[in-house]
Amino acid sequence: MAQASLPIEPEPRPGSSARARPGWLGRLGVGTSVGDGAFRVTTALVAATVVLALIAIFAELARASSLSLEAFGLDFITSQNWDPVRDEFGALPFIYGTLVSSLIALLLAVPVGIGTAIFLSELAPEWIAKPLGFLVELLAAVPSVVYGLWGIFFLAPVLREHVQPFLASTLGILPIFQGPHLGFGMLAGGIILAIMILPTISSVSREVLRAVPGIYREGALALGATHWEAIRTAVLPHARSGLVGGVILGLGRALGETMAITMVIGNRPEIDLSWFAPSYTMASVIANEFTEATGDLYLAALAEIGLLLLVVSVALNVVARLLVWRVGRLPSGARV
Repeated sequence: MAQASLPIEPEPRPGSSARARPGWLGRLGVGTSVGDGAFRVTTALVAATVVLALIAIFAELARASSLSLEAFGLDFITSQNWDPVRDEFGALPFIYGTLVSSLIALLLAVPVGIGTAIFLSELAPEWIAKPLGFLVELLAAVPSVVYGLWGIFFLAPVLREHVQPFLASTLGILPIFQGPHLGFGMLAGGIILAIMILPTISSVSREVLRAVPGIYREGALALGATHWEAIRTAVLPHARSGLVGGVILGLGRALGETMAITMVIGNRPEIDLSWFAPSYTMASVIANEFTEATGDLYLAALAEIGLLLLVVSVALNVVARLLVWRVGRLPSGARV
């Protein structure tokens, strides 16, 4: 009688384990050697401290602002009155100044940043792209106080003597270009922010454009499109969400900037439609008035402004990262 042969198990491939690790426990090192397990658990704990730090910041700001939250409620966001002497606080002028100055920054920085990214990733030869890209990114290394000093000694006088009179004479029919020519104000703050967020928008947009698979460019060119038509019809549509993510990251940087804009925006807690008028931002009011805040309610109001700024900044960064991550999941074949 022929003897039945037992099934022969295939040998495991080199570099692969004979048994798969059981889910997340295996990834944390359970079932591996003591050294590997300890290393993975340690690095996991280190990574968890980042999340714990963010939660701790939220919790501490919420605790510090509890008195203001109880005293004013939602009226704190809608009120324009900021009177520390009478303990009356409203954040609307600071929210307005933050949003408008950031909007001006985006209007100036987005076309320049995305245009620079298109040139560096799609059109420029290598010997120009590398040094020019380095110079653009070098703007991010300049300290914000240096931008503020440049704004005081150069930008504000130029705006006061040349730019604002020209805008008033040509576009003075619009409320945003009316008012006295002070040099300092919303327009100066927006220009400073535009220069500061330009490296963020340009760098992220450049990487997003280079992540678009080359097959789209080649297909458009093969159909007879020009280089610009290939970029406009094939590259930009597939990179749209990533470009928007880069813009939102730049917006997050603009919302949180403190020193440079504090030095040029004028620091007046009023809502004025004119871009020539002085204004205030959420970050600058905290920097200017925190050391002067003596009462508990005053400190709680500043802490609540910080809490609002943190919530908006974190939300914008989460949305931006999701949009950039979406582009990163495009099919293979992207430019490197």
